[in-house]
Amino acid sequence: MSLFFSESAGLSLAATAALGGMLLCRSKSPGQLRRQVLCLAGLWGGACLLGLSLLCSLLLLSLSCFLLYTCSSDQELLPVDQKAVLVTGADSGFGHALSKNLDKLGFTVFAGVLDAKGSGAEELRRTCSERLSVLQMDVTKLEQIKDAHSKVIEKTKDKGLWAVVNNAGVLQLPIDGELIPMTHYRRCMAVNFFGAVEVTKVFLPLLRKSKGRLVNVSSMGAKVPVQMMAAYCSTKAALTMFSSIIRQEVSRWGVKVVTIQPGGFKTNITGPPDTWDKMEKEILDHLPQETQDDYGQDYVHTQKNLLQIMKDRSCSDITPVLRDIQHAISARNPSSFYAPGRLTYLWICFSSYSPTSLLDYISQKCFVPKQIPRALKTSS
Repeated sequence: MSLFFSESAGLSLAATAALGGMLLCRSKSPGQLRRQVLCLAGLWGGACLLGLSLLCSLLLLSLSCFLLYTCSSDQELLPVDQKAVLVTGADSGFGHALSKNLDKLGFTVFAGVLDAKGSGAEELRRTCSERLSVLQMDVTKLEQIKDAHSKVIEKTKDKGLWAVVNNAGVLQLPIDGELIPMTHYRRCMAVNFFGAVEVTKVFLPLLRKSKGRLVNVSSMGAKVPVQMMAAYCSTKAALTMFSSIIRQEVSRWGVKVVTIQPGGFKTNITGPPDTWDKMEKEILDHLPQETQDDYGQDYVHTQKNLLQIMKDRSCSDITPVLRDIQHAISARNPSSFYAPGRLTYLWICFSSYSPTSLLDYISQKCFVPKQIPRALKTSS
């Protein structure tokens, strides 16, 4: 009987794997579906270890096939038909590359930039078609958001706005949360969270009319507690929760809300080295003397090395992020969450379901810098 069960379980698992493989080949967003197939494979592995009965195995196989078929049906893409898309933070990084790609695909693109006279904005004007419009759009300034809204309405007219991609974001100098000045916390919140909320509130009436898409670019750090990133990760966690609530509220209007949670990719979010020096000076200027004595100035100075380490370890190929955002915009039934990047999805799952003590232990091994505060050196 055990031999019969093992053979039936093996055949069922093989059938699920074969179906999953076929769907992966057909998938327009293979990274997203690959993660779903891996989850089902893990489910089957657990089932085999538990030694479920033949009936339970067949029921599990049927459920697996149904879920994979549902995933496959979601891969159908809607026609571009010059749909209008607004992208914030298009000066560089994800937003810049996304604006170019959407323009090549035939979308009408509104690229919101922090500096309309900067090199990123000039490159978009020079390399893209007439379908792309560069808009001055600092997401922390309501008047610029409203001005962009007026220009979008003026150009789209009856066609309307299909999608908004809230991509603008900033990063603070990686350092202990105790040492981060409140000005840095407020700036991260102003851009990464309040800016996205403000843009959403202004443009959502247009999305309700078109029954379109709201795509919010969050981060793996919204789910995974990354040490030295308290300000950044907190704002991205707020954006992720906002997206989840709005997703439920606007579904009755036919609007789909998608959250993108990328892992480590190389963009210009860290800023140039002179920005690092400025942030370091602000940290030292705002530290109480007791705290500065405990940590030491050398500890603060070495934290800039973390930015370079982050850049060196980040993936330079941002194609997975662009592919998932484009799928979120174009798919008839997009996923609610995308997690592009190597091991990103596994980190999010591990952070969500592992015991806190285990998560803290692994995080200490993976994310804690080698530099030790001065007071801890003397005490040891």
